[in-house]
Amino acid sequence: MTRKEKIRNAYKLTGDNASFYDGMMTYSTFFGKAICRLVWNMDREKNLRYIEQALAGVPEDFDGKLLEVPVGTGVLTMPVYKELPNADITCLDYSSDMMKAAQKKAEAAGIHNISFRQGDVGALPFGDESFDVVLSLNGFHAFPDKEAAYRETFRVLKPGGTFCGCFYVEGGCRRTDWFIRKLYVKKGFFTPPFETEESLKERLSGIYEDVRVTSVEGIGCFQCRKA
Repeated sequence: MTRKEKIRNAYKLTGDNASFYDGMMTYSTFFGKAICRLVWNMDREKNLRYIEQALAGVPEDFDGKLLEVPVGTGVLTMPVYKELPNADITCLDYSSDMMKAAQKKAEAAGIHNISFRQGDVGALPFGDESFDVVLSLNGFHAFPDKEAAYRETFRVLKPGGTFCGCFYVEGGCRRTDWFIRKLYVKKGFFTPPFETEESLKERLSGIYEDVRVTSVEGIGCFQCRKA
């Protein structure tokens, strides 16, 4: 079974019992689908495509040390971590409520090679060059100090390690840009300034090697390697 198929099956299990946030992330509930279509101009296939691209930097047989920041509720990654029994996984989030939801998913899935820690991406509580992979899904658009987040994720990554993930980028979808400006920023969900696909590629190319940036509507997906 491919990773896409595993993720798709896990999302089916989420179903109507999902929270609003999980339903939106997985395109699995009535209101989640409505937000995906209205705000993000995404259907189920686009939703799966961006997640698959964002996770492409994590090998399917990965057995090293991985940091996910922020973990959120874990709905996007617990199905993947269940298939990585030899990895050493650390999940960090500033929100204790989000992290508790992720912990419950890990326990329900029987994932034992995982630890959770509350903390700030702008001041990560880990030593230099601690992780083989740093994964960040849908977080950078919300971080108040993005420069510190870029510095810290680079600092804790080992030479030769992979930085990958996704977040909102301006210019990918006009409708999304309007909702971000008029609603998400005003409500405090997202924090400017925001990258564009071009600026993200330029920024990462100045820090990392083998940079790959793609986008699905207003979501930019990236994968790069630390020299």
